[in-house]
Amino acid sequence: MYESNKTCTYYAILLLKLFYVDANVDCCCHFFIYIYIYMYIYISFYKCLSFFVSSPNSLFGMGNPLLDISAEVDKDFLDKFGLKPNNAILADESHKALFEELIGKFPAEYHAGGATQNSIRVAQWMIQKPEKVGTFFGCIGKDKFGDILKKKALEGKVDAHYYEQEEEPTGTCAVCITGDKRSLVANLAAANAYKKDKHLDLEENWALVEKAKVYYIAGFFLTVSLESILKVAKHAAENNKVFCLNLAAPFISQFFKDGLMQVMPYVDVLFGNETVRQGGPRHYTEDVEELAKKAQALPKENTKRPRVVVFTQGKENTIVAQSDNKIDTFPVLKIDPKDIVDTNGAGDAFVGGFLSQLVQEKPLERSVEAGHYSANVVIRRSGCTFPEKPEFH
Repeated sequence: MYESNKTCTYYAILLLKLFYVDANVDCCCHFFIYIYIYMYIYISFYKCLSFFVSSPNSLFGMGNPLLDISAEVDKDFLDKFGLKPNNAILADESHKALFEELIGKFPAEYHAGGATQNSIRVAQWMIQKPEKVGTFFGCIGKDKFGDILKKKALEGKVDAHYYEQEEEPTGTCAVCITGDKRSLVANLAAANAYKKDKHLDLEENWALVEKAKVYYIAGFFLTVSLESILKVAKHAAENNKVFCLNLAAPFISQFFKDGLMQVMPYVDVLFGNETVRQGGPRHYTEDVEELAKKAQALPKENTKRPRVVVFTQGKENTIVAQSDNKIDTFPVLKIDPKDIVDTNGAGDAFVGGFLSQLVQEKPLERSVEAGHYSANVVIRRSGCTFPEKPEFH
């Protein structure tokens, strides 16, 4: 913002100098002076305004594109497959029959999914114009589900550049809904086959990474391509851009801690939800505020900007830790429980709303407000879906 203000000030001073011209200049000179004044006013206004407007490909996301298979299930179904409400796990051998039984036993709906892809879609929806502010990288199969995801990306005005391969089918995620809670079981399949050297490193793809100014990756991608995350994170730090990471689910902190700690020094904005206690360092505290302070104080590569830690807690206040051990709390928007359709995608929607303002360099408070608004919209609908236009002002 500082550089933009200097540019606007420069043009304003120049305009003043042009207005105070010698009164004896002839009419021809006056004509050209007025033309110059008009040009400078236009340029000055455009430069000042454009600073606050996102440009195409300014927000970059990379993660696991999945097709969500969503259905309301009963407790017996959860118990049969060892699932817990409000949890997220990777499918293993014990979940082989889960997907077929989910489709065969319950009325299922299909939605474009994957945590990072959801957040980029929501951010683009919040921004509206220009289109393709959000770029997304991930791996899909050359199959029907892959075609659906490509179609959904186009409908959402997201600039998706998938790595398409034939060895693995497009990934799926079972969204098992019980009341206002959801249990996610992800079968990564093709999403797990992302290759840095075959996609991220390609000149035309890396050019899109360089074009961005804000980066977001959910922790789930730590299980797929740590080297890809590190390459993007280091680029952000070296160029003083904003790199954001989401702790995603307890199993990430529990079983992929080494990779997480390799990425953490590059994280400018860290997201987490109410399940952070389950994966957090239990040896000192389970208090969310203390966890936020500890995460905020971890060593950081880019010291030009302090780390911001944002922990949502469902219907409870959102906690934000900034520099100097400062904790702020933000109340979420009220909603009647009967208006909640399902909470699937609520966290992704919060991040998407937050990113929509962050990429426009709006104040932190505005980003949190946008996050709360987006989440409030999504939990009133099935899956991570939203109306044509937001009503956020």
